[in-house]
Amino acid sequence: MTNEELIKTAIKMTEMSYVPYSHFHVGAALLTTDGKVYTGCNIENAAYGPSNCAERTAIFKAVSEGDKDFSAIAIVGGPEDENGKAKLEDYCSPCGVCRQVMAEFCNKDFKIILAKSPSDYKVFTLGELLPESFSLN
Repeated sequence: MTNEELIKTAIKMTEMSYVPYSHFHVGAALLTTDGKVYTGCNIENAAYGPSNCAERTAIFKAVSEGDKDFSAIAIVGGPEDENGKAKLEDYCSPCGVCRQVMAEFCNKDFKIILAKSPSDYKVFTLGELLPESFSLN
């Protein structure tokens, strides 16, 4: 799967976001090393603590299905527009908790694709976004 296809899948997932508090939609598409894609969106809760990010939703779905070998994740996000859709004007970087979850399941060469559109994106490695990470692996 190309980066562009993975980004398109992440963009589609922003439509599934449940964001009644922040009105900030995030979608993610996680690619396994064998080519399977797991998707995620952010899901908020009034108590905030039980909320879950799009990246962790995708990773936890994959792990719960027995997949733990990942090669890349595409992440998109933005504030809600007047039609209730995400405005993808800036790159949406994973939070620290999501980076730590990635460190649990991915190697330092794992690709993190931050996108505004299928043609406007940046690619980082986990090692670049989380140097000197804590891990027991």
